[in-house]
Amino acid sequence: MKRILLGVGLLLAPAAATAQTPSPAASPDYGKPENWLCRPGKVDACDADQDATIIKSDGSRSTEKFSATPDPKFDCFYVYPTVSLDPTPNSDMTAGPEENAVAAFQAGRFAKYCRVFAPLYRQVTLTALQALLQGKPVVADRAMAYRDVKAAWDEYLAYDNHGRGVVLIGHSQGSGILKQLVADAIEGTPSQKLIISVLIPGTNVAVPAGKDVGGDFKSTPLCRNAKDVGCVVSYVSFRADSPPPENSRFGIVPQPGMVAACVNPAALGGGAAVADAYLGARGAGLASAPMGPWSSDGAAVTTPFVKVPGLISTACTTTGKFSYLAVTVNAKPTDKRTQTIVGDVVVGGRTLKEWGLHLIDMPVAMGNLVELSDAQARVWAGKQPISAAQ
Repeated sequence: MKRILLGVGLLLAPAAATAQTPSPAASPDYGKPENWLCRPGKVDACDADQDATIIKSDGSRSTEKFSATPDPKFDCFYVYPTVSLDPTPNSDMTAGPEENAVAAFQAGRFAKYCRVFAPLYRQVTLTALQALLQGKPVVADRAMAYRDVKAAWDEYLAYDNHGRGVVLIGHSQGSGILKQLVADAIEGTPSQKLIISVLIPGTNVAVPAGKDVGGDFKSTPLCRNAKDVGCVVSYVSFRADSPPPENSRFGIVPQPGMVAACVNPAALGGGAAVADAYLGARGAGLASAPMGPWSSDGAAVTTPFVKVPGLISTACTTTGKFSYLAVTVNAKPTDKRTQTIVGDVVVGGRTLKEWGLHLIDMPVAMGNLVELSDAQARVWAGKQPISAAQ
């Protein structure tokens, strides 16, 4: 089986996922800058070029230049998905090209508004995931990955936060870790008042059917309006014409009476909407099919990202027992842009439909997520005492 890269997360039932190592290892010292993938004050992966080529339906192009804010008013705490190519079940604490690439792909754009903190952590690796997908037993320590992120969060709160609002951002394995962090270490503690929002696509968050809180989170509801703060955006994405098959682990939760949360970043209150997508110009990573030409003229794209206004719509949908974000490509005969958007997980030439569009969970609505973080941060700041907001 070929290696799978960039955004494929480890979303497996705990009992079936990995055998645990017998004794916990000490967490890294997050007082050391080298144990952070991204943090303010150093040039890192989150400073990577975020420029995008805008391609309109008539084939015309322009370039959207990106610049990070010089005066961020809030913070973003990002936990990356399963990307490590280390040969061991748990990764080391050295950032490889894969960790740097995914941070640039998923976290760098949030620097438009916030300071980005992203800890390195000893995640369960792609090596372990591949073995699991082949039915092999794997001795990996998922709890160690969580402990590392928890230690980084504690370090950030103690020495970097200073009462600033925080947006928690993750994907896949990173989202699962943040889900546990909120449930076990944030809800009911003084740090809960610091949370602007929790943006965790690519993992299943349980909520009671018809309700917005009460499952995995006891006091953190789903976001239903850009004025909501201290809330969660969670979804898993599938093509509208290829819903989750029976063997999918995404869009379903095991708890009786619960469903997987779905919040559409492009329409928090529900319904379908055109999404503000930022797609990788060269595709969605090694796990996906290669991206072909973006327009009928075959012109090359020289920026890292592409925007295709009006081409992609999203809507939260229920099909049987599955709840998910349905992604539609609004193809028209007169549109000179591609009608083929990659993002499916492809292994050995076979599309794994049970993974849906996992590789582009974030890119399909990246612009919506970034703008939402800023809108919610403004609301959060307006609710703070004057002394705390300064």
